[in-house]
Amino acid sequence: MRKQNISGSEALIHCLLAEGVDLIYGYPGGAIMPFYDELYKFQDKLQHVLTRHEQGATHAAQGFARVSGRVGVCVATSGPGATNLVTGIADAMIDSTPMVCITGQVPSHLLGSDAFQETDIIGISNPVTKWNYQITDVNEIPEILAKAFYIARSGRPGPVLVDITKDAQFATLDFDYTPCKGVRSYKPVPEVDPTSIDAAAAVIANAKKPLIVWGQGVILGEAEKEFKAFVETSNIPAAWTILGVSAIPTSHPQNVGMVGMHGNYGPNMLTNECDVLIAIGMRFDDRVTGNLESYAKQAKVIHLEIDPAEIDKNVLADVAVLGDVKQTLPLLTEKVKAKPYKEWFESFAAHDKIEFDSVIKGDLHPTKDGLTMGEVLKEINRASNSDAVIVSDVGQHQMIACRYATFNHSKSNVTSGGLGTMGFALPAALGAKMGAPDREVVAVIGDGGFQMTIQELGTIFQTQAAVKVVVLNNDFLGMVRQWQQLFFDKRYASTEMVNPDFVKIAEGYFLDAKRVTSRDELGKAVDEMMASDKPYFLEVCVEKEDNVFPMIPSGASVSEIRLS
Repeated sequence: MRKQNISGSEALIHCLLAEGVDLIYGYPGGAIMPFYDELYKFQDKLQHVLTRHEQGATHAAQGFARVSGRVGVCVATSGPGATNLVTGIADAMIDSTPMVCITGQVPSHLLGSDAFQETDIIGISNPVTKWNYQITDVNEIPEILAKAFYIARSGRPGPVLVDITKDAQFATLDFDYTPCKGVRSYKPVPEVDPTSIDAAAAVIANAKKPLIVWGQGVILGEAEKEFKAFVETSNIPAAWTILGVSAIPTSHPQNVGMVGMHGNYGPNMLTNECDVLIAIGMRFDDRVTGNLESYAKQAKVIHLEIDPAEIDKNVLADVAVLGDVKQTLPLLTEKVKAKPYKEWFESFAAHDKIEFDSVIKGDLHPTKDGLTMGEVLKEINRASNSDAVIVSDVGQHQMIACRYATFNHSKSNVTSGGLGTMGFALPAALGAKMGAPDREVVAVIGDGGFQMTIQELGTIFQTQAAVKVVVLNNDFLGMVRQWQQLFFDKRYASTEMVNPDFVKIAEGYFLDAKRVTSRDELGKAVDEMMASDKPYFLEVCVEKEDNVFPMIPSGASVSEIRLS
């Protein structure tokens, strides 16, 4: 693509279009105004969504990326506009979400002068970006934008930030765009070592109690088909991290549940009984492993991973299989043979019964008067036939959503995993709906996190994106309150919420809204919400002091998981 004597701002537009971008989220301001002026001329080709806060733009871009598999794009001005992006950028970094953030900057001759709305966003964002760069020369725009998209989406994905001075946006260049195919010294996908495949297959062949734990790497690598083939060919029980869920259906007979702090009893307990642990596209986060000193010490560990930095970082691998799992899994599948593992599967079933009797029965089939968060998820599953995208915020409701939401399709669970960002879900659900307009998208949010980005109801109203927003209201910062109850002698310091009338606020944004306070109302209200072809807000008032179990106390072993 060649164009003569165009502005840097127009060049930015053509770069985005060349990369297949047709939707961006952002908020205008002085230093990015030349770009927005040019964008005005391209409204038929490039949709811009005006979020109500720059953080909302990043989370919307994340939600879009997570369900579409494409790079999310957000734009902000300099100074506070740029710094307001940082939380979402950090969230995208730790959760490996491909995102390109474009920020305006003061004119280059004012850099370093403490000019109005000048902030060193390159220095600030450096620790939480995969790559960042400041453009002061208009001629750099095509090369840097091409490199930004390549780095964001290749290998282990992540966020990239490009900061562009105002004078570079006004200046002109003869534009020529070439997509980036590689960057010197950057090797996003390691070469597969065939001997590592052979070594992994040999370990699996001798296993009597193997366990697969898979993470988001399966989904990011678009390797769901290859993963399913490996699981079924090997006949090994498979457990998931919260970002890995939905890579295979919840109902798959070898899917044994969630690992981690609030995961299922069986996979957590039996992690410390398996003789081979096969980790696929996951990074052994502390919320998964608990105390590393006692994590799976009896097991031989096979780690399939695209990022060499994750190998031996937390858990030492007996066999490391580096590479894209879409390539490595078929190679391994060719070399494994199924065994019955009858007694091993029976161990999971026995633990499942214990958990059902102790926890799940009370969550999903309560006998008390007050509503539980679990039964709300049960109704959403029923009304959506488990086909919805569930976007959860952070807290008790997040763990309940991850535990009880059921999925038939990949890319169906969107949540803030590594950073744990309250306020994530509402804007992320907007982005998810726009990234998958043919799917139902249900945001499940607590009353605390909802109020952190409540203003994005305005964005939902303006776009009319048919997001279904469910606030589980217990009038507490529930997860912190649970810890205070269990570990701080019920000293509920600064966790009780005095909340506004959420329904009136939603109606103030011209959204259909309803409040549910009793079990008799719940099913009908969820049906009404799911039947709507418009945005819908549903507040469900749940038990104030319900806790989420099972639970691994902080610093404890996975086998010290508590059922009450």
